[in-house]
Order: sequence, then structure tokens, then C-alpha cells
Amino acid sequence: MKALVYEGPGRRSWKEVPDPQIQQPTDVVVRMIATTICGTDLHILHGDVPEVAPGRILGHEGIGEIIAVGAAVTELAIGDRVILACVSACGRCANCRSGLPSHCLNPEGMPGIGWIFGYMIDGTQAEQVRVPFAENSVYKVPEGMSEAEGILLSDILPTGFEIGVQSGRVQPGDVVAVIGAGPVGLAAVMTARLYGPSKIVAVDLDPARLARAREFGATATVDSRDSDWKEQVLALTDGAGVDVAIEAVGLPVTFGMAVELARPGGRIANVGVHGKPVELAVNELWIRNISITMGLVNTNTLAMLMKLVAEHVLPVGGFVTHTFGFDQVLEAYDVFEHAAQHQALKVLIHNA
Repeated sequence: MKALVYEGPGRRSWKEVPDPQIQQPTDVVVRMIATTICGTDLHILHGDVPEVAPGRILGHEGIGEIIAVGAAVTELAIGDRVILACVSACGRCANCRSGLPSHCLNPEGMPGIGWIFGYMIDGTQAEQVRVPFAENSVYKVPEGMSEAEGILLSDILPTGFEIGVQSGRVQPGDVVAVIGAGPVGLAAVMTARLYGPSKIVAVDLDPARLARAREFGATATVDSRDSDWKEQVLALTDGAGVDVAIEAVGLPVTFGMAVELARPGGRIANVGVHGKPVELAVNELWIRNISITMGLVNTNTLAMLMKLVAEHVLPVGGFVTHTFGFDQVLEAYDVFEHAAQHQALKVLIHNA
């Protein structure tokens, strides 16, 4: 088969690799129908995730058809069309059983980390992929759900919801600021609406993405290139700041913006993947009673979100802006890496 292989910082190739095989009785092998690219893949390529070894197949999102099943798999069958969760969970260890599958303790890939696709084991940007713990890690695609809808459930929709909205404890009437209107930030914008905030303010430096944010549910947008961006956001509150600031970029400057915007007693939910340390002025924050959360998605809300997507309560089809074939994966990466130039959000990569 062919796959997108990480060759070291700044280098990747689409090339022939061996087909995956069943290794454990709880595995399935999936023929990929569609995959996509995540900002985390770019972090890997930029050298921000040094644990990823050259030779690793990238990708952790996808939809596929099961073509082989392990001996212990009873709830899935060859021919099932499934969404692959980005987190692989054994379902038996202490962390999985306590609701923290993102830190599954099974030694598959790396004990203590549930995100292993495209990180510790070969990922989904390939014609086929082996899926560990299949009955805990894939979800049958509902009838009528498109690939463009289903692909978002692998990662970005649960990430924006769990690590942004839920961890930020968005409540009815809150004012929420989402800093960064990329795909995960827009997922937070859309799913924040489920909790009834009074205002959702999207902050970004790309006018096209701010326009998208309004389409996805933001009640106001602020261009962070404006010298008075902070004053614009505060003017939408009582002047004291926002109840919840969701950071969805992963840069020191955007995390600093979240800190500036949070009101006393407010919550900061960091969703962005940071490649560098961030200074935290605890000497100033303690007296403001600020709560800060961050984390790796669990995907334990995937089944619930799938119902909302299937019923179009969450109209997510607009996230996919560009479509490519598998043999165009390098072109897809180029578009995604230069998203502002191409007005790209998510790219959908089909297996012909």
C-alpha cells in the first residue's frame, strides 16, 4: 500500500510501505476511505514533537471500511464503515475506567498516552491502517452521514468541545472568547452554543476565518491585528472580561491574550498544541481567581456528538473547504500549511 511517511523534520513522502496486519486479537484492519490533516501533523513535521520517529506513517483521523478483524472482535464485522477516534482506548486500565482514555495505560504504542495513531504507531494517512482496541476506538458511520461530516468526529469536534467548552465549563449566559478561528477554534465556537452562552466572540487575524466564525455561531468577531483588540472584546462584556477564554492556536502570544481577557473568577481553556514554553505570571493570576485547564482529548463525547451531527443540530459540513485524492496528499499538505493563502479549513483526502 501507499502511505504518507514522516522522514524527519521538514520531510515527508508518499510511498510504498508494507500492508498492516492483525497483531492482537482486539485489532481490526481498515481500508481508509477518507482522512484529513491536523495541526498536530504540522507540529510533527516542524520538529515540535521529537518523540515521533522517522519512518512513522502520519495521521490520526479517518473514515474507513473494515477488511480484517481479530479473533476477539465480536461487535464489528468486515464491511462495516467506521469513524476512527484519534484516541485508542483499551477500556480496561485504571485510566480508561476512570474516564481518562487519553492516558490509556496499555503498552500499545506508549503506556499512559491514548493518542498513538501517527505518533507512536502508524497512522491513518495511508490506504490501510491497523486499529488497536477496535471495539473501543471506532464508531459505525450513521446512515446518510457524509465523509465531510464524519471526518470531523475523529478529532477536531471532540477536541474543541471537550478541551475547550467542557473544560472551560461554559454555562448559560456566559461570554466566551475563542482565540484562534482555525478548525479547532471553530469547533469550540459551534459546540459552545450547546450550553447557551450569551455571546461568543471569535478573535483572529484572518478576516476570512472571522467570517467563517460568524457562519459557525460567533455572535461577534474581533481582528487581533487591531491595536484596540482587547478593548473591543471588553466592550462586549461588562468591562471586566470574559467568563471563558478558549485558546485554540498554541502560541505564547495567543495564550497571553486569553490571560488578558479572562475576568476575575474566569476560566482559561487551553486547546492549542504548544511547541514552546509559555510564561505564566502566577504572581498576578492568583489574586484574580483564574482557573486554567488544558489537556489531550478523550473522545468520550464522540458518540454523542455523532448524533448531533447526524441530525444536523451541529451543521459541520462547512468545515471541509478542499478535497483531494490520496495521490494528491502532498498537495493537500501544501494547501493546509498555507491555509490563509487558500482560505482552507479542513482538507478531505479520499481514497479512490
